[in-house]
Amino acid sequence: MIQQQIVDSFVQLGERLENLTREKTEDIEAMALAENPWFTAENVALAIEGIRKYLHEEKVKGWLKSYTYCNNPSRVGIIMAGNIPLVGFHDLLCVLLSGNLAVVKTSSKDSALIEWLLREFVEINQEAAARIEIVSKLQNIEAVIATGSDNSARQFDFYFSKYPNLIRKNRTSVAVLNGSEKRSDFEALSKDVCQYFGLGCRNVSKVYVPRDFGFNELLEVLAAENTNMDHHKYANNYDYNKAIMLVNGREHFDNGSLLLTNSEEMVSPIATLYYQYYDSLPALERELASQEDKIQCVIGKDGWFGNSIDFGKAQQPELQDYADNVDTMQFLNRLSVN
Repeated sequence: MIQQQIVDSFVQLGERLENLTREKTEDIEAMALAENPWFTAENVALAIEGIRKYLHEEKVKGWLKSYTYCNNPSRVGIIMAGNIPLVGFHDLLCVLLSGNLAVVKTSSKDSALIEWLLREFVEINQEAAARIEIVSKLQNIEAVIATGSDNSARQFDFYFSKYPNLIRKNRTSVAVLNGSEKRSDFEALSKDVCQYFGLGCRNVSKVYVPRDFGFNELLEVLAAENTNMDHHKYANNYDYNKAIMLVNGREHFDNGSLLLTNSEEMVSPIATLYYQYYDSLPALERELASQEDKIQCVIGKDGWFGNSIDFGKAQQPELQDYADNVDTMQFLNRLSVN
């Protein structure tokens, strides 16, 4: 099977996603929610829309120009995460478009959506069925891409060290504010904080602010834009973390749906946003450099800080925006060389 056939099939998949009927969409959302209560209709729709937006022929072909296609495929095991809907799809896309074979171990929290999408893809291109295998245990593989927590990454390192591997650990994202932000900027930032209940590695779990920063407007906007309290699991986490802070006498801001507290840690609990003051840009640059292995993206107004992403764009990755900032396609291309 030549690469163009696979490209065409993914483009057609994007068209199918664009033309889903309301009835079909509701069935998909119900299926996802039955498997994972964090997968709300809104979040499933957001994930599908994100995939649809980059499955355009021009985007896919432009992205692939930097890579080669393997005519001697390897069996690549993919261990998928399940923190947000369809988060493992990009790895699958990379494996197939690089010319390799995908041996997929879905997350128990996100198997229904992935398997539905694979059925749609195989319906478009029946020959592709021979290139995709869904398994409960990875066997007879030649390389591994695995995504999980810091703890599971240690296990992956142990089990798959003999294979070429790309093993990902916990990551999170941060925002850098400079005090010039307006209400509209905070409205955009609220998406980066609140979408997917803050469970994604591209969600902002911490903001860096200048020493004289005033929190009132940020808190007000986050309260107005955050609808997560309508979800019982999020509300339970908010109540729990609030109680912990009160019992421990920990200083914090509380806007009724999100807790803000000062911390040098990077990954905040659900319904909590950390903040940390900075006194100078050079000091902040050093701080972020020291945390580089924990940060997926840095968010800033109009991308003002270094290579930061504009507010509101954290959960809108493009094809070349790789997890852990490690080029997945380059890793797969090297398999045909080894």
